[in-house]
Amino acid sequence: MKKLPLAFAVLAAVSGMAAAQTNVTIYGLIDGGIEHQTGGANGAVTKLTSGVQNASRIGFKGTEDLGGGLSALFTLENGFALDSGAALQGGALFGRQAFVGLKGDFGAVTLGRQYTPIFTSLCGAIDPFACGLAGNAANLMSQGGSPATNTGPRTANAIRYASPVFSGAQAELTYGFGETAGDNSALRTVSGALGYGAGPLTLRLAYHNVNDATATNSAKETLLGAKYDFGVAAVHVAYAINKGVTAGGSNIVQADTRDTLVGVSVPFGASTFLASYIQKKDKSAAGNDAKQYALGYTYALSKRTNLYTSYAHINNTVANNAAGFYTAGNATDAGTGSSSINVGVRHTF
Repeated sequence: MKKLPLAFAVLAAVSGMAAAQTNVTIYGLIDGGIEHQTGGANGAVTKLTSGVQNASRIGFKGTEDLGGGLSALFTLENGFALDSGAALQGGALFGRQAFVGLKGDFGAVTLGRQYTPIFTSLCGAIDPFACGLAGNAANLMSQGGSPATNTGPRTANAIRYASPVFSGAQAELTYGFGETAGDNSALRTVSGALGYGAGPLTLRLAYHNVNDATATNSAKETLLGAKYDFGVAAVHVAYAINKGVTAGGSNIVQADTRDTLVGVSVPFGASTFLASYIQKKDKSAAGNDAKQYALGYTYALSKRTNLYTSYAHINNTVANNAAGFYTAGNATDAGTGSSSINVGVRHTF
């Protein structure tokens, strides 16, 4: 009987030493809302959905001080649907992020499944909706991605380098291994970004190039974006050039498109008002142009909990059952029609 308390004491001591060596954080986000979508080929739909403003997730991240200014780091992040409990990202255990690496005075090098520079630039820095709510810029604009794991905001099998920040400027480079026997170019991804952030100004220039399974075709995406915070309001602008066999919002294949985004975010006490306009111009013979108008509002109940509502409408130049018809979705749901309105609550921990 005395051996059991002794075992717990030993376990506690070992756990204490591990905690002292490695700083591990458990974090997450839970988002649920009600959404009404109209303008789809099969008619309107109302549903309880997960991840409207931001996708629901639970994650683990940590660092270990190795001495001499060098440290190890890791992140493991799972995505799930609050409404059904199902795993997202194709059911992958850590489909949102999964990487390990080292950081120091040289910058940081990480290996694993990681966000594309296009995504971190558009969604993390420029889009006033942060690629969430009904006004999600990714309804019309590409987030990069890898054909090996479907189009989306992540690159699998990737090695990423991020430089130190020099006077507000930073560079990053990502290489995604195609892992195709006999052809190292097939499914290969090469991408990078240059960023600047100081005071009220944020600038981002990002590039993404990914080959198809035969390495005979590639998608090339270039994004230039800026945000300027005047205090009473922030102005957001972006311009993107997409060439090749690339997906541009709603997983629509487009050969040659240009995207323009203009938006504004206005904080007022616990409230934030959002608005944006996005235009997609199709330079190919198909001429599948689209325009998106979006409004949003969030209200912070606390530092971790907020309410939200948003509306978006997309004017398509093609019929609602044709290729090239873009849909109004959110951070998780691609949507089914040209219009969407939602209301919900988000909590982080």
